[in-house]
This record gives sequence, structure tokens and C-alpha cells, in this order.
Amino acid sequence: MKFLIDECLSPALTLMAHENGYGESSHVVWRNWNGLKDWELKPLILAGDWTFVTKNAIDFRGPVHAAGSRGEYADVELHAGLVCLNGPPGLTLDMQKELFAQVLVELDQNPDLINQVLEVTLDGKDLLIRRYGLPPK
Repeated sequence: MKFLIDECLSPALTLMAHENGYGESSHVVWRNWNGLKDWELKPLILAGDWTFVTKNAIDFRGPVHAAGSRGEYADVELHAGLVCLNGPPGLTLDMQKELFAQVLVELDQNPDLINQVLEVTLDGKDLLIRRYGLPPK
């Protein structure tokens, strides 16, 4: 597995991925893909077999209660996984690191993310982890 970290998140997450054995991981900015629209980024993610990490969950998976009904991944039949880091507006670097650390723990327990979404949400003081299929079965 290799992560591609969205430009809306810190490159520090890519370094965390490297430190945890995901050495091929990269950041959108490092690949000179910054400024691309989501629909322009999508074919690059899919062609590169990237597991995409973003905080723009709705743009990629669609509405939370109807995942796959809209969003960039709505018409994707096969993907390497989508990771959504959800938190309050102004997600700080410390919050990003905390959420991504939980992603890494979850993947240590179950590394298969093919056609799945892994969402880690900071809701007040609660940390919620949700994994589900996309496209839904």
C-alpha cells in the first residue's frame, strides 16, 4: 500500500507513513499535482494505485449517509482505498497527526483497504473509526 496525501493535509503525514513502512507514499504537492481539481486528480490516483488520504470526504465519497451516491469515487469500480480524516474546521497539524496515527493502527490490524473507505473522525473528545465498502455491495 502507498498513500497519496491530499494537498489540504500536511506533508508531515507522508513522513509518518514513511516512518511506518509505507515508503512509497507521497504528497500531492511533492508530485506537482497541487491545484488540480478533484476530477483531475482522480485518474492520477487510480492509475497510480494510490490509497488517497483527504479531509474532503464528501468530495470523494459523497454524503456521509449515502456514500457512493455522489462524489469522485461514485463511479469507481476498483480502487486502492480512500482514507478520510474528519474533524472540526481548521484541523490543526496535531489533530491531523492524531487521526492519521489511528489510521496506521487500524491498518496494522487489517491492512486490506481495496474498495473500502476508512474514516477517522474527531467529534469533540470522541475518536470514531468507521470502515465500509465503496462501492457499496
